[in-house]
Amino acid sequence: MSEMILVYTTFPDWESAERIVKELLEKKLVACANLREHKAFFWWGGKIEKDDEVGAILKTKIELWHELKKELKERHPYTVPAIIRIDVDAVNREYIRWLLEVTK
Repeated sequence: MSEMILVYTTFPDWESAERIVKELLEKKLVACANLREHKAFFWWGGKIEKDDEVGAILKTKIELWHELKKELKERHPYTVPAIIRIDVDAVNREYIRWLLEVTK
């Protein structure tokens, strides 16, 4: 059975997050995405910045990692996007079956 991964990234606003997530779903690169608004604190231009962001947890299978990463890099509005793969140690059988059915 295929392995599931989570991919974490952030977007500057709801519009870009929803648009890109929808494109990834339409291409069947992800089975599901969870979006959540949060405050981000980060180094940029030699100083600490603060901004609102939309965090995205993308659920997919490991075989799609490279293609998903490529698509995110091409579409992402940030100059230096965080595209972080998180390997899933265990997942319930029903969920992984569903994830495999809805991704390419």
